[in-house]
Formats: sequence, structure tokens, C-alpha cells
Amino acid sequence: MGDYSNIAATLRGRLAELAARSRGIEDDLRQPLDADFAEQAVDLADDEALEGVDDVLLAEARQIRAALARIDNGTYGSCANCGAEIAPERLEAQPMATRCIKCAE
Repeated sequence: MGDYSNIAATLRGRLAELAARSRGIEDDLRQPLDADFAEQAVDLADDEALEGVDDVLLAEARQIRAALARIDNGTYGSCANCGAEIAPERLEAQPMATRCIKCAE
């Protein structure tokens, strides 16, 4: 097993960023609708877009947590498909990668 402390620190930082952005979106979604019906339509469309963005953020956060769990349990850097080592360059570029480049193709 390699030393993945730098990658883990980067992932934890990204996770904190995602959590902050998600909280901001959730705060925006809790705002009451405008009294004007036309503005309500715009607000509802904006809310729908924000919910989509929040879903993407939450999915990335799940992937990061899974990568951190693999680091903690010693399986990080091993291909989930064939068991081979995932190249360090791939992990630097895609730290949440679960498969080696051969299996990812």
C-alpha cells in the first residue's frame, strides 16, 4: 500500500468545499417564494436547477467518502475489477478512481 496521505488531505479539503456549497444551496432552497406569481415561476425554475446541482455535489461527496474509506481500510489504489495496482498518475488525476486504466476502458 502506498502513502496516500496527500491524496486523502486533498479529498478531505474537497469534501469540506462540497459540504459548504451544499449548505448554501439548501439555504437558498429554504427561502420563501416571492408574492409575485411571475417571480415564483422564476424562483421555482431556479430551485429545480439548484436541486440538480446539489444532487451532483452530493454524488461527488459520496465518491470522496468511499475513496477515503478505501484509503483507511487499505484497498485504495487497487483495481476493484482485476485487483491490479492503479497507476499513481491516474490516482493523482482521478483520486476517486476505483479501476485501473485497462479496466476503465
